[in-house]
Amino acid sequence: MAWMDEAGGSFAAVKCCTPNLVTVKINEVLFKKPVKVKEHIRIYGKVLKVGKSSVTISVEARKVMFSDAVEDSVCSTEMVFVKIDKDGKASPIKKEAREKLINELKNN
Repeated sequence: MAWMDEAGGSFAAVKCCTPNLVTVKINEVLFKKPVKVKEHIRIYGKVLKVGKSSVTISVEARKVMFSDAVEDSVCSTEMVFVKIDKDGKASPIKKEAREKLINELKNN
């Protein structure tokens, strides 16, 4: 779960062009299959919604089988991140980044 929060935050930071994001919500986490020690996991993100100061993303962890390159979903959730200022208060995502995200959502 910590890996998903970290990966989701990194993904959201890149998409919003700022490192100043905090996790404000993690929806229900669905654990579909167990993951054993030494198994390889890849974590993917997808933007679902963009607000004035927030971004909602879908985060999915997949187990990778190197023998046949098959990926199998093992865990998923939705997360909301909010951009903050130096005082820890919500602040707007830059206009250019917001517009780019909105256009990506329209085209997908």
